This record gives sequence, structure tokens and C-alpha cells, in this order.
Amino acid sequence: MSKLILKPSRTFLGALLFLNHLLSGCLAIHDPPPKPRPLPGWTLIWSDEFYSPDGSSPDPAKWTYDVGGKGWGNNELESYTNRKENARIEKGNLVITAQKQTYTGADGVTRDYTSARLKTQNLFTQTYGRFEARIKIPEGQGMWPAFWMLGQDIPSAGWPKCGEIDIMENIGKEPGSVHGSLHGPSTASPTSDLTAILTLPAGQNYAANFHLYAVDWEPDTVRFYVDSNLYATFRSSDWPAGGKWVFDHPFFIILNVAVGGDWPGSPDASTKFPQSMLVDYVRVYTRR
Repeated sequence: MSKLILKPSRTFLGALLFLNHLLSGCLAIHDPPPKPRPLPGWTLIWSDEFYSPDGSSPDPAKWTYDVGGKGWGNNELESYTNRKENARIEKGNLVITAQKQTYTGADGVTRDYTSARLKTQNLFTQTYGRFEARIKIPEGQGMWPAFWMLGQDIPSAGWPKCGEIDIMENIGKEPGSVHGSLHGPSTASPTSDLTAILTLPAGQNYAANFHLYAVDWEPDTVRFYVDSNLYATFRSSDWPAGGKWVFDHPFFIILNVAVGGDWPGSPDASTKFPQSMLVDYVRVYTRR
């Protein structure tokens, strides 16, 4: 007996492929975000997993921006913007991108570089706890990525009276080192400071991989971590003479990539642009 073989038309096959692609895309968009890992002894109170569609802006309920090219107290060379070209979501990461381009901001200042500086000011603040972010930093002379915090009273108290906690700073000319610091007011000098550096073995650099940067902040003590390594513990009893310990009130979070400035120096011919900092997540916990 002869067999009747039915062959689907190319139109039908095309429709099936399109439907499969459409459904796959819908599932990728609507799948629930992965839950943050439990952390023994801690309760998660705030986080951003950056689980938004590719190309979208950071969540405005969680982040706002500093904008402008006024140097930010460090003679920096970038103009910070709130454009997607400088801050967007891609593949589950916040991507902060520094670009070499001439740009005039709303403040009327023209710069040859753009970047972004995101903050939780007036949206989220916290006193004490564990603040952590998984980050892959950019690289190159003149790059200055940072994950840090300022006291929420900066509008009234000013800096450095508000206090500053630098969870992670890197300057491109030191690819194998990151800095953790506290800055506050002093009657004996412009600021009072405590700083520690964690350096990788020779030939390694932080830009090559994601790393977890964190502080464990409690009354009178701030501990600094990279991945699982505790590399510095600062206590109020360690504070320099003439300084004041001001780490006892709410702080907000900042993520940024600066270009140039007094500390890192300017980019040079070896610096490649664009340069991006990728942030997998930011999480804040309190002790149970």
C-alpha cells in the first residue's frame, strides 16, 4: 500500500519558527528573577538584581543620577549624564560606560568624556549592615571606578562632615589593587582618613573578572572584604587625632566610573574607549 506523506509548507514552518521565537522571548522576559542567595546571620532588606529588559534604564524607583561636568572636587574630566549610552541594563548587569566624546551638559560645561554616576540618595539609605556588589571593573590609565557611600546629611552638613565610605575604588594605573577607605572631618587637617589596599598576585588584575566587594558596618567598626577575604578592619578607636568618627547615621549608595582626576591622572594613548563597569547586583543586609 502506498503511503501518503504530507510535507508542511515553508510558510507553515516559518510560522512555527516565528511562534517558537516569540514564545521563547516572552518566557525570557517574564521568568521571575533569581532570588538572592541566603546569607547566614543576615536579612536582606534592599537589592537590585538588574533583571530588566536589555537596553532599559536603571530602575528609577531605586536609582537617580548626579549629572554635570564640574570636576566633582577631584578635577575629573568626564561629564556625567543620565543617558542610556552611559548607563543601561544588559544581560542582567548594570553597565556604566565611559565614552570619549565631546559633550556639553545642562550645566553648560563641555567635556571630552562622558560617563554615569548613579546613587540611591532620597530613595534608599541605611545605617549599619552589610553592603555588597558583584562588579567587573573597567581598565586603563585614567579610569576610576568606584562603589561607595555618602552620609544622607550631605546637603546640610557638607563633605567631609557627612562621612564617606569607599567600599571599592580602583585607579587604572594600579590594575592589581583596590582601595577601601573611610573619610571624615578633622580639626587638624582637611580630612581624617583610614585606607587599606588589597593587591592581587603579580600579573593579575581586577578588571579580568567579577569580584564581590563588601563592607560589614556596625557601630564603631567597618570591615572591608573582597570576595571572601577580610582585608581591613577600621574602628573608631583607630581614628586619627583631631578627626571625628561620623559613621553612625544613614548613608546612601553610589556607583560611578570617573575619567581622569587628581588621583588617577588623565587617560593617555594606551587607554581604550569605551570602558564599562558591569554590576551584577547590589545587596544590603541587616544582622538578624
